[in-house]
Amino acid sequence: MFKRPDQRVAIFIDTQNMYHSAKHLFSARVNFPAVVAAAVGDRRVIRAIAYVAKSKTGEEQAFFEALTQNGIELKMKDVQEFASGQKKADWDVGMAIDAVQIASKVDVVVLVTGDGDFVPLVKHLQSHGVVCEVAAFDASTNATLKETADGFIDLASDPDLFLIRPRRRSMGHEQPTDDEPLDLPTHEEASLLGGPIEPPSSSGPSGHGKKPRSGGRREIRVTY
Repeated sequence: MFKRPDQRVAIFIDTQNMYHSAKHLFSARVNFPAVVAAAVGDRRVIRAIAYVAKSKTGEEQAFFEALTQNGIELKMKDVQEFASGQKKADWDVGMAIDAVQIASKVDVVVLVTGDGDFVPLVKHLQSHGVVCEVAAFDASTNATLKETADGFIDLASDPDLFLIRPRRRSMGHEQPTDDEPLDLPTHEEASLLGGPIEPPSSSGPSGHGKKPRSGGRREIRVTY
């Protein structure tokens, strides 16, 4: 499938899903502005929305500010705390409703998630003539979601671009759970998200090892 510069793109980010995938696969955090830039490419971004949860402590503020400074809108809800001590903030339904409502105004919808619960949404959007792409980590993405989508960007194909490595890493080996509260970046780590959203450069030879300072082409794995 070809990407055309005149295509209008809307991006919907399942922040909780991506956070847990990056943490348990790489012990790292997602560089969301880089994900948006790669997903959009040279097309027109109409909306980029991240669905986030707000705790009582407000410790996420630096992370939220880093997203909004990079042109990513926030849809926010409070974390629900149950008597059992379990915490939850489920945005699946809200994200799906927004995608359906915005779909008529765009040509392409990009879902940044590996959650298989979004397969019916992908099929619905496609039935209405909307191209639906997915960006996530291959190892943690539902197989049916990848097969159903019109295109898939494997964020694990360029960890230097799509991940932020924390300065202090947990030594634990806990199992992933979407009910787990977000371990959000420090102010210093959040500042790494700084800078306007721009598509990756497509000029110059492909590089290996360190991230090129400018003009280097990133080899990002995209399947259609």
